[in-house]
Amino acid sequence: MSDHLMSTYARLPVTFERGEGVWLWDNKGNKYLDALSGIGVCGLGHAHPAVAEALSKQASTLIHTSNLYNIPSQQALAEKLCALANMDKAFFCNSGAEAIETSIKLARLYGHNKGIDRPSVIVTENSFHGRTLATLSATGNRKVQAGFEPLVQGFIRAPYNDIEALKAVAKNSPDAVAILVEPIQGEGGINIPDADYLSSIRTLCDEQGWLMMLDEIQTGIGRTGQYFAAQHHNVVADVVAVAKGLGNGVPIGACLARGMAATTFQAGTHGSTFGGNPLACSAALAVLNTLDNEQLIKKSQLQGARILSALQSQLTDSEIVDNIRGQGLMIGIELKQPCTELLKLCLDEGLLISIQANNVIRLLPPLIINDTEADLLVTKLAKIIQAFALSHTETQQSLAG
Repeated sequence: MSDHLMSTYARLPVTFERGEGVWLWDNKGNKYLDALSGIGVCGLGHAHPAVAEALSKQASTLIHTSNLYNIPSQQALAEKLCALANMDKAFFCNSGAEAIETSIKLARLYGHNKGIDRPSVIVTENSFHGRTLATLSATGNRKVQAGFEPLVQGFIRAPYNDIEALKAVAKNSPDAVAILVEPIQGEGGINIPDADYLSSIRTLCDEQGWLMMLDEIQTGIGRTGQYFAAQHHNVVADVVAVAKGLGNGVPIGACLARGMAATTFQAGTHGSTFGGNPLACSAALAVLNTLDNEQLIKKSQLQGARILSALQSQLTDSEIVDNIRGQGLMIGIELKQPCTELLKLCLDEGLLISIQANNVIRLLPPLIINDTEADLLVTKLAKIIQAFALSHTETQQSLAG
């Protein structure tokens, strides 16, 4: 490790040198099954030939010009994304946090255009929207916010998956102009709301004249078995933020909008130096084309159901497992106790996962994962969880004795 890196990550003791598909190899030759996809980024796995070819071809001709000029690949990407999401216009940036920042700015300008002096955005508890000052202020996690006060004002908080709480906000918040919500809370522990939650929010936003803004950073681009998670419920938002899986590792984000939201920004009201440059857009186009050509959206839904069912079958009798839930290839295993030590235990067994909310194992495997790899993932993880549970029981008995 370098002494010159800021200590913003508690890095695991491993250095990866190369990858192929769902696999990674470290600098000692050890092989790992990547069930995290770079935190939901590498939906096509590692070193996908279509992405590599697109990057190589674009890098050899033109990487960057700036948004002062027309960028054909950016225009093509905007057209494709808008068609997939039923949106009208796109703004490109470099990350999920920037896409959410764009959404927040758009909501505020939308409110000012309606004559509201201090427009507010409704956000939910236990959410995660990013680490910039505005996005961490919108986030419903005190740990992320601690030490960065004063926070950005203009956010109203409500419980997640509670439409009645949102209706109460509507009665008491005349300055509210938008709701920002995750279709499934990822960092919060793979929290899946009731089936009518998003459609109820859509109805409420229509009644109040609010923008419905979806954070599809983690759930979008096929992760849940649809291009966008809201499509499971036939819900169309006014603003959709995407990133993560869009570039398969190349930094790119987008804020998609329709209706009045699509025409709120004008020249000079927002911008990005690097956003939507030829290199990033070429990678994103390769990702979207590959998802279509290989029918990976449908496969992610089927493979996710397969993994979920297998986990439930193998862990059904485990006293330490509280709940197993998921949609598509976005799966959470909630344990009855903190389990952050599983990160190292899984790493030692050649498996990459993450732990959310201190006790939820999060799985975000690549969308290309096949049956054999999926079965191996389930077998490895179930064995590790069972060993962890046994160790915990023996420790408790030892302390009691």
